[in-house]
Amino acid sequence: MAASAVVQKTSRRRPRIGAFFDLDKTLIAENSGSLWMKHRYRQGEIGNLELAKGVATYLQYKLGVLDIQSWTKSLMQEFRGQREADLEAQAANWFDQLVMPALYPEAAKLVRDHQEAGHVVAIVSGATKFVVRPLAERLGIAHMLYTRLEVEGGLFTGRVIEPICFEEGKIYWVQQLIEDEGIDLAKSFFYTDSITDRPLMDLVGHPVATNPDPMLYREATRRNWPVRFFTPPTR
Repeated sequence: MAASAVVQKTSRRRPRIGAFFDLDKTLIAENSGSLWMKHRYRQGEIGNLELAKGVATYLQYKLGVLDIQSWTKSLMQEFRGQREADLEAQAANWFDQLVMPALYPEAAKLVRDHQEAGHVVAIVSGATKFVVRPLAERLGIAHMLYTRLEVEGGLFTGRVIEPICFEEGKIYWVQQLIEDEGIDLAKSFFYTDSITDRPLMDLVGHPVATNPDPMLYREATRRNWPVRFFTPPTR
């Protein structure tokens, strides 16, 4: 949906400015999936082989050769039949130990700046709610767009609610928020580190390459997009 069409739908109220934030390597200095693998390794839930496979998968992702859609659907089968409440409890401990210490202080300040300006702030991430929601709560962010796992009767079915919040899928979920909140994309911001987010960067008026990967850095330089590098948090 074009930004102009969205604005027409919300013309009865004054359009608002959105500030959308990717999560991994944008708000936090690490990849949350890698931190989860690290946690499971420390807990003895996976061994060296599974850890090595996780590292290889992450490298494939960074090289742009990983089929995220298929990989995510396959990975979610691991949770089939598990209680959602159990994963929430486990993730809470992991979040406090590994995720919060990785938060960029400059990112937290940037979020506050947008909030104080009255902007609609949202996290838009391919991660699940088990990392997105607690981080949003700590930062006072009301809007969260993430990859959703199907749950029936408190148990994971092993299926993902489509579309996955990745590449074009992010645009789908952002469109729902735009319509609900009356956001003007032409005046909005999007902060991300990854070239995979270029579709959404193309839609907003203020794309900001944040701690960009090499491909996004080249694209930002070519298109004169602002580039920001945050100082890693002190552990």
